[in-house]
Amino acid sequence: MSDTIWFRTGEATVFSSEGQGTDAMPEILIGSVKGPAGNAFATLMGQTEGHTRMFAIRACNQQVRPATIIVPKVTIKSTAYVNLFGGPVQSAIADAVIDSVIAGVIPADKANDLCIIAMLWIAPECATNPEVDRKDLYRTNYEAMKLAISRAMSNSPSIEELIANRHKIVHECTTLKPASRSGSLVGTLCVPLNSKGTHSVPYQACLHDCQTRSGEW
Repeated sequence: MSDTIWFRTGEATVFSSEGQGTDAMPEILIGSVKGPAGNAFATLMGQTEGHTRMFAIRACNQQVRPATIIVPKVTIKSTAYVNLFGGPVQSAIADAVIDSVIAGVIPADKANDLCIIAMLWIAPECATNPEVDRKDLYRTNYEAMKLAISRAMSNSPSIEELIANRHKIVHECTTLKPASRSGSLVGTLCVPLNSKGTHSVPYQACLHDCQTRSGEW
C-alpha cells in the first residue's frame, strides 16, 4: 500500500487573550505536490484582488518546507490588514510548520514532497485597532496551526468520534440542541439579528460570548 499523503485536512480554533480580537481559525490541506493538493497549490499562485496569497516564510530567505501558502478568509481592504497577514500571522504559520517537522508530526523525509494550503482568519477589526496585540495574534495562529497540522496528519477527529459526538456537541455560535431521537434541532442563533436580518454584533463577540454564556442573549 502506498504511503503517499495525498489529501489530509485539519482545522483548529485558538481564542485570544481577554479583550483582544485575535482568535485564530486555520483550515488547512496537506498533500503530495503530485496530487490534487499540489494542483490546488499551484492554482492559488495566481493573485486575486483582495485575497493576496503568500508563501509562509520565517524571515527573508527562509521559506519553510513543506511549501506552505497562506490564504486570507477575509477580503483584504487595507495596508494595516496586509501588515498583520504578512507579519505576525505569516511568521506564526511558518514557525508552526517547521516545528511540526522538528517534532516528527510531518515526516522530514517528505518535506519536499508535500505542500500545505492554509486558509486563515484575522478579524477585520484587528486592522483598525492601533493597540492590537501582535504577540497574541502570533500566539493564537502558531498554536492553532500546530494543532491543525496534527489533526490533519492523524485524520482527527475520526469518523467514530464524530458519530459519537453527533448529539453531544453543537456549534459554539448556536443554541441548537437535539430535541428528539429523530435528531431534529431546536434553538436559535446566539447572535441576534437586526431589522435587516443581519448579525447586529461582530462575529468575534459571538465567539467570546459562547464560551461564557449558556447560549442565550
